[in-house]
Order: sequence, then structure tokens, then C-alpha cells
Amino acid sequence: MSAEPLQRSLQAGAEALGVPLDAQQQRQLLQYLQLLQKWNQVYNLTAVRDPQEMLQLHLLDCLAAVPGFLQALREQQTRIQAQNQAQAQADVAAVPVLDVGAGGGLPGVVLAICCAQAQVQCVDAVAKKMAFVQQVAGALGLANLRATHARVEGLSGQYPIIASRAFASLADFVTLTRQRLAPGGVWMAMKGKRPQQEIDALPPGVQVFHVEQLQVPGVAAERCIVWMRQSDEAV
Repeated sequence: MSAEPLQRSLQAGAEALGVPLDAQQQRQLLQYLQLLQKWNQVYNLTAVRDPQEMLQLHLLDCLAAVPGFLQALREQQTRIQAQNQAQAQADVAAVPVLDVGAGGGLPGVVLAICCAQAQVQCVDAVAKKMAFVQQVAGALGLANLRATHARVEGLSGQYPIIASRAFASLADFVTLTRQRLAPGGVWMAMKGKRPQQEIDALPPGVQVFHVEQLQVPGVAAERCIVWMRQSDEAV
């Protein structure tokens, strides 16, 4: 499939989602799609093979999460800057974001392209998938994206935003990453239909403060983001 129809579909989808993309971001997203299609032949990064379906089910699906992510990013920037000023530290330049079980870089690559103020770290236990994401970071010139081959339990440091897409149950997601969530931070779990049973099974001390319904252009299936935080930090 030629690039022009894909570019038109990407632009129309982004406009429908209310996500403004400049020429460079459009170019980077289409280049990422091209790399995903190329590497998928060898590394089996996704079961989706058709470029148009990849664009709808992967790129637009992740772009649908960008408005809510940007809001969370701004809130975390404000919180960190207030904390830094109280401690007489310099303002934060970028907000660390962890994409757990990132696979081929979804949503991490898309978030890094669309949100320069996010410093995105993708982590996955499969080495070839992180090799691909590292290749994407270099090819697209994304200084705010890096890939780590590891199990999330083996990571150090803390992150104001921890994201996942089709990674695990909500309970497993928060349990595996609880030590990595910065004080005042949020979990962002991209899901299909509202996972009420998973919400009901969350461990004590975790609060769902918003379930954001998403509508992905050209995709009939339900999508949502489950936003969570430590309940003892609820405001």
C-alpha cells in the first residue's frame, strides 16, 4: 500500500480524535508504521499484517489515548515543579513515563512522538522487541525514547506515569509496578471494554479515579483507559 492513502487516513483519524499532528510527527508515525511492518516479517511483533489495519488498530488506537495522557502529563509536571520549587531545585524538563510490556512500542513510541515533554522508557522481557524499539528511536530521532530489555520487577527508579496496553490484568499490572510508581503518580491502563471484574479485583490501596472511554476512528470495538493511583494519595 502506498504512503499517500495511509497519510490521508492518519491525518483524518488524528483530526477526528482532536490530536493535532505537525508534518514531522505525521512523518515519524508513518515511518514507525513502515518499520513495524518490515520488522514484523521477522520478529512477529504483531498479529496484524495489513498496513491500513495496523494504522487503525495500533496507531489510531494509541493516538486516541494522547489527549488524556497529555492532561496527566501536565498535572504531573505541575506537581513536580511545585515540589522542586519547594526543595529549591530546577524545574523539571521532562516527565519520566514507563511503558510496561511495551512489545513493539505501543503506546510508548506514539506517546514519545506526540509528547516531547515525556521521557518514555519502554520495557519488555522479550529482547528482540526492545531491539526494535531502540532501532525506532534511532531511525526517528526520538531522543525522548529508550528501550530496556528487562522484567519490570528488575527495574529501579520511580515514574510519575506508568502505562500499559494489553499487558496484564489490572491487579497484576499495579502489583508488578507499585514500587516503581512515584508518590502522587498515576497508572494508565489501556483496555478494551470496561474491565469491571478486573477493577473489582484490584488490591487494597489502589483507586480507580477515572475510566476514560475512547472512540477509535474506523474501529467498532470498545476502548477505554483505566486511570488509577494509590488511594492514600487521593485528593
